[in-house]
Amino acid sequence: MPSRILLRPISPAQFSSSYLFYCRQRVWVRQNSFLAKEDIPGRGKREHDSSEILKITDHPAPFAGHIRVIALNSPHNKNAISQELLHKLDEEIQEIDYATRNEDRAWQDGEKGAKLGQGTRVLIIGSAVDGAFCAGADLKERVNMTVVETKSFLQRLRKTFRNIAQLGIPTISAVPSYAMGGGLELALATDFRIFCSVTKVAFPETRLGIIPGARGTVRLPQLVGHTRAADLILTGRRIGASEAFRIGLCDRLATIEGQGGEKMPVNDPSWRRHVMREAMNMATDICRGAPGAVCPAKRAIQGARDEAEIREYAQVLSMKDRTEALVAFRENRAPVFEGI
Repeated sequence: MPSRILLRPISPAQFSSSYLFYCRQRVWVRQNSFLAKEDIPGRGKREHDSSEILKITDHPAPFAGHIRVIALNSPHNKNAISQELLHKLDEEIQEIDYATRNEDRAWQDGEKGAKLGQGTRVLIIGSAVDGAFCAGADLKERVNMTVVETKSFLQRLRKTFRNIAQLGIPTISAVPSYAMGGGLELALATDFRIFCSVTKVAFPETRLGIIPGARGTVRLPQLVGHTRAADLILTGRRIGASEAFRIGLCDRLATIEGQGGEKMPVNDPSWRRHVMREAMNMATDICRGAPGAVCPAKRAIQGARDEAEIREYAQVLSMKDRTEALVAFRENRAPVFEGI
């Protein structure tokens, strides 16, 4: 007689507790899998396993913490969002969110030695593949999915992009080339978007018999207005970096001047490096602000209400970094922030 495995149902509270334990283990492994800072000359960048579908590196930030770069790394399909890529991206975003919230909670609770800005301070999402940021959904995979599987995939896609948009730290998309459909929706989920001269973006869904399904129809009008969003979504046309910058879809343009840059092919590695360099410059500029001020400022902007600004300002008033900035101004020197 074959043995049977009995599965006992668990309560939502038990599931939540188990999942938080899982996140804690991932954070511990991630934080302890690097060399110690003193073993890294100049606090150089720390790199994770680059053979994975996501290439992840940490770069030291001013004062403390690091700038994390998640580069999509699926060259065979131009970084199309497959189930595997989405699963890995979802895990990484949840890990960052958990670590950020845990750090903020420890500081709010007054735990001994707790400081802000010790972990990921800015997240950059980019590409490790020349000639592509993200081609959108993996249509070759999608064609074999049932309606139920497609709905499940879309639910996870929406949740992941929502989690990116709601991260407590600033986020940047470094878009060196094509961002189509879901790829553009991924870029829209971040706070900032950096394009280069050869970047092309589009929502081609209506030409495929569908519509944008991961809040593209919501976030795009919020950025560029109803009419311009309707133009892009209903026609499905591609636009270049200059038009995207003009209508407010991208925030910065990384150009290569005086080197024949405009003649370089779209898959030239220089574009990807140049866009990432601009993203790193922006992230570094953000991290020069006090760790305890940058995140409250982002929350106040997202709240877009007087109440949100008043609440967040009240938090920074009690921070020693605020006093340090005032003293540094009086002494005509650069402040040294500690995240307290």
